[in-house]
Amino acid sequence: MKKIRGIARGTLEFILEVSKSSYPNEFAGLLQVEDSIITEVLFLPGTESGDSSAMLKLFMMPNISTVGSVHSHPKGIIKPSVADLQMFGKTGHYHIIVGYPYDLQSWKCFNAEGEERDLKIIEG
Repeated sequence: MKKIRGIARGTLEFILEVSKSSYPNEFAGLLQVEDSIITEVLFLPGTESGDSSAMLKLFMMPNISTVGSVHSHPKGIIKPSVADLQMFGKTGHYHIIVGYPYDLQSWKCFNAEGEERDLKIIEG
């Protein structure tokens, strides 16, 4: 497992803005890392978004590495569902859930088992 130092502030702000613009639907993407910092969100073709779920089409993933996933919970509950946990096991070790109202206090990171983990915001 790659050791991640944190998430770039700009990447987190991008995630929050995409979540706001997708509201009331969920959005989902995969996380990529550069120099041990999460810096990119990969959107897969064919991802389906609704008001209660977003389905990633993992078979559409190009041959690149990801460290985890990100998705929104429009109802504001920042806790993994059973479906989230099933996806977490397939997409890496860092999973961010952002919830309404999509501000810097309304997100959490989880490991593949759904346990909350610290993820620092890296300035710059």
